[in-house]
Amino acid sequence: MAHSISAKKRVRQNAKRKLINRSRKSRIKTQIKRLEQELTGGSAEKSKEQFLQVSRNLDKIASGGTMHKRTIARKKSRLAKRINKLAKAK
Repeated sequence: MAHSISAKKRVRQNAKRKLINRSRKSRIKTQIKRLEQELTGGSAEKSKEQFLQVSRNLDKIASGGTMHKRTIARKKSRLAKRINKLAKAK
């Protein structure tokens, strides 16, 4: 248990930041799942539009420090690869 005032404040700040980060991660996971469903559905145009939104949100999360920038880059790269594969198939 924290004893000093600054340590108590840090505990409060960490709890607040944890909630924010958790909601951001949850939101992006949901968006990625929806995009993957669209990819299995087969619509290339809708997939591209959704991918742009997902990539924008991933970039925002990376700039805020919720997730590491290389993790974001890896996720975007893998999704883009799947979208390009779908576009070539059509």
